Amino acid sequence: QVQLVESGGGMVQAGGSLRLSCAASGGMFSLFTMGWFRQGPGKEREFVAGISWNGGRTAYADSVKGRFTISRDNAKKSLYLQMNSLKPEDTANYYCARSRAASTTAVLTTQAGYGLWGQGTQVTVSS
Repeated sequence: QVQLVESGGGMVQAGGSLRLSCAASGGMFSLFTMGWFRQGPGKEREFVAGISWNGGRTAYADSVKGRFTISRDNAKKSLYLQMNSLKPEDTANYYCARSRAASTTAVLTTQAGYGLWGQGTQVTVSS
């Protein structure tokens, strides 16, 4: 059974950086679009960043453009999110997700396009 496990969350001061990782086990990784979502306190889960199966295309929420970078290493079955210049409003539980369909070059930005989710890792940014 395929599992996604996030790591790298923690507490950081505003302006700081964190690097999140998502490790996939038990199934295919390289053929799927991958994404990061987050859910802050009292908020709905929202798209953060996505990357196509080969890394050729990426997409970002406007709120994180220029600060966050998504990447992947298919040989290691891993997904990453480098987060710089963190703000208190970035505080959330961050989830990685795998697309429902394989072999697509599209970068999906809605939850409906993703069918497999990790448990999340908490990021807290203090002011």
